Amino acid sequence: MAMELINHVRDFRLQKGWTQEELAERVGVSRQSIISIERRKYIPSLTLALKFSRLFDCPSDILFQLNE
Repeated sequence: MAMELINHVRDFRLQKGWTQEELAERVGVSRQSIISIERRKYIPSLTLALKFSRLFDCPSDILFQLNE
């Protein structure tokens, strides 16, 4: 059975009122990377996931979840 990684990056970004470009600059990636992550076409590295977690002041297991 395949597992899917669910992320709430878009939800947290919108709560902060940030554009995709602003978020990309804050974590040091391209806007296209943010688009791909939000569309669940790209799974971020552990380092990037932890940057999101720190930036949003949210535990990583809430920001990213496995859907079995």
